[in-house]
Amino acid sequence: MEIVTLGELLIDMFPMKVGQAMGEVEAFTPKPGGAPANVAVAARRLGRKSAFIGKVGEDLFGTYLKEVLDKEGVDTRGLHFDPEARTTMAIIAMPDENSAEFVFYRNPGADHRLEADELDSSLLAETKVFHFGSLSLTDEPARTATLEAVKLAKEAGALISYDLNYRPALWKNPDEALIEAEKMLPLVDVLKVNEEEVALLCGVASVSLADRDGLADATGQILGRGPTLVVVTFGSQGSYFRFAGGGGYVPGFKVDTIDAVGCGDAFTAGMLSQLVEMPDWRAELSETRLSEILTFANAVGALTSLKRGVITALPYLNEVNQFLDERNDYER
Repeated sequence: MEIVTLGELLIDMFPMKVGQAMGEVEAFTPKPGGAPANVAVAARRLGRKSAFIGKVGEDLFGTYLKEVLDKEGVDTRGLHFDPEARTTMAIIAMPDENSAEFVFYRNPGADHRLEADELDSSLLAETKVFHFGSLSLTDEPARTATLEAVKLAKEAGALISYDLNYRPALWKNPDEALIEAEKMLPLVDVLKVNEEEVALLCGVASVSLADRDGLADATGQILGRGPTLVVVTFGSQGSYFRFAGGGGYVPGFKVDTIDAVGCGDAFTAGMLSQLVEMPDWRAELSETRLSEILTFANAVGALTSLKRGVITALPYLNEVNQFLDERNDYER
């Protein structure tokens, strides 16, 4: 197996209209989602063998979500059904095409009831990359299960990828979220964050592309806590990377965005699908190679923004390659 993800597989209730706050939305439409599941599907569409570990309710939504992953070719042997909790649901409002508001129906949700003894150890032992996010760290028993999965994959030599994916409504307070994030950093090889999450980790008011020195200092501070590579996404503006050998900014692609929800997950899959090609990825890291990798990842994210929903919008490898070929001579 090339890429295994663990965490939430859920129903995203997308607003029928963009341009309304949560209290103004009159109708929603259900779509499959969940950040780690999105990454697994995106990686599969990009030509990688992928698998998903998690838990859904023993209900119609849970059955539907498994069917979605199966149809996409994602290995679901690590997916469990919970007869005592419903499939988690995320209600989404989009004040504009580049921003979203989330309300999670998850008290409890099946996704955070994954037990450590339900982990498929064979998947974790054979994968080249293991990816997870912070939503599986908000509650027990999924928190312990996630930590155990990280340890098993790391012992087997997998690259460990972590998307902080901070959702304030799912934590008691920012301090709790920070404590749990700090616990994971020494175990993580690749950390993917956005600008707000960098600020949270570093205890500063903000970071921005405009202050490149401040961004370098902040990401350098995070590197000192464990990760080999820190990648910061800035939405349509592009991405920034930092590793021991240096850092750099990779501009995004100008597209007519329809829906930016899930573009970060698509970006992550694009990045991991490239890193998994590198037999000795740590030794092969360079500013040039990382710029190439993040250009590819930026393209995957940009293409995802051109359609509504997440899984339904994720591009295939030939679409990404065609997009890059067409944009090669254009200014981004």
